[in-house]
Amino acid sequence: MAGARHDIVIVVPVADRPRHLADCLASLAELKRRYSYTGTVSVLVVDDSLDAENLARHRAIAEACTGPGLACRYLSQDAQRALVDGLPEALRRQLAGVIGDGANTAHKGASITRNIAYLWLNRLPADGRKRLFWFLDSDQEFRVSIETPEGEDQPYAIDYFHWLDRIFSETPTRILTGKVVGDPPVSPAVMAGTFLDDVLAFLNEMAGLAPDSACTFHGATAQGTGDAAYHDMAELFGFKAAADPCRYRCPLAGAHDQAACFADFAGRLKRFFDGEHPTRRSFYQADDPVAGLTPARTIYTGNYVFTPEGLDWFIPFAALKLRMAGPTLGRIIRAEMGDAFVAANLPMLHKRTVAALGQSEFRPGIERASDRVDLSGEFERQYFGDVMLFTMERLTEQGYPDRQPTPDAVAGMVDGIETGMRQRYKNKQVQIVEKIDRLDTLFNEPGRWWNSDDCLAGARADFSRFIDNMRGNFAADAPGWRLIESARHGAARKAAIGEAILRYRDDRDAWRNALREDVR
Repeated sequence: MAGARHDIVIVVPVADRPRHLADCLASLAELKRRYSYTGTVSVLVVDDSLDAENLARHRAIAEACTGPGLACRYLSQDAQRALVDGLPEALRRQLAGVIGDGANTAHKGASITRNIAYLWLNRLPADGRKRLFWFLDSDQEFRVSIETPEGEDQPYAIDYFHWLDRIFSETPTRILTGKVVGDPPVSPAVMAGTFLDDVLAFLNEMAGLAPDSACTFHGATAQGTGDAAYHDMAELFGFKAAADPCRYRCPLAGAHDQAACFADFAGRLKRFFDGEHPTRRSFYQADDPVAGLTPARTIYTGNYVFTPEGLDWFIPFAALKLRMAGPTLGRIIRAEMGDAFVAANLPMLHKRTVAALGQSEFRPGIERASDRVDLSGEFERQYFGDVMLFTMERLTEQGYPDRQPTPDAVAGMVDGIETGMRQRYKNKQVQIVEKIDRLDTLFNEPGRWWNSDDCLAGARADFSRFIDNMRGNFAADAPGWRLIESARHGAARKAAIGEAILRYRDDRDAWRNALREDVR
């Protein structure tokens, strides 16, 4: 078997996203049509949906995907529960923070859903075949985004299976993380400042142009496509913050004027709340993925690959349902695995919204009521996810998890990290409010041409809704901020993070016992 290709099992957790899932699997079928691969490729769709219609649609999509050379299995919620119930009761209780307490079968969260999928993967027969497990998100496709003089193109430019097989055959890699191109992988909670910079720049430029003149927002973007250019706190992750606003690139084809570009841009503003950043998209830069491997420190849970021994590293602290679970796991793996944990230039195309809807099908932590968007749930999960991540980074620098800290040390560290994080967030919040005020003033000035054109009434309404929703989510009295600044809520979140950190070694011992159980 030494020269055989790896069998690749692609795992797609999904929650109430049938259109995204259909697009994802259709792109996989097209990839296989374009690139031959002699190893087997199969798919496991793991459903965490709440809506009964979506459960049925996901099953049907998975069944339709199965064809020559591609087997697609659907892991229903009953099947997931059976996997958990197959463990001894004592282990189930010990692993409640990893695979849930069994109270919910729907909307358990992506981390718990992935961990349950690990149990299914662990049951695959030990037949001597080389296997890779590839986890990805349902809002991604097996192609990339590139910038051309004519606009953005989204080709099938990467033979993923070939490169993954080579990397895991020719290098000591055991866990690999990729990334995404297109839409950013982060929450709008940490992109408001950079986007407001770009919206202000767009309006200021538009103010000096004649609305009936030919659109000038074309040509390649010179900035905004690098790592974390969209992030308000890029420096936290070792990246240099973008110094200047990024210019919008109009996607309209054919002859059109500035007013048409203005209206199109206004219509895209609402997509920001689903995670799009219309002015700071990332693009694929081709190179040799084997030669370009670099040591990793984070896992992007929407695109990571590992050998069967990687099943030992479940997604930690899953029951907390915080964002940044992948980067947190990455810090642990980096501390323990070293050079066997790598990052590769094998990105996937990320699409936050469905074109026909103009928004995401489902996104936890975001609530909509008429024209109002409430990000408070996601905002809170992002904030305390950052607290968890940077606590873990500090701990692993001190030898964790091999070196277990005391409860007092963990509590003090979590508290200190949270205090510093709150100040960072607060500083950004003050800047964001100032930008919202400037945008409101500029947009509503009576003399601006967009306020006197009856044909732009819809675009003006789009801008007004955007400004109102930005203020409603980022002002000092916004629901998300009230939640973060609640002493009772903050104390509960910090205590839960500290307890999960102290329990991790016991969780991992229990997890390894679970993997050794014969649950077939």
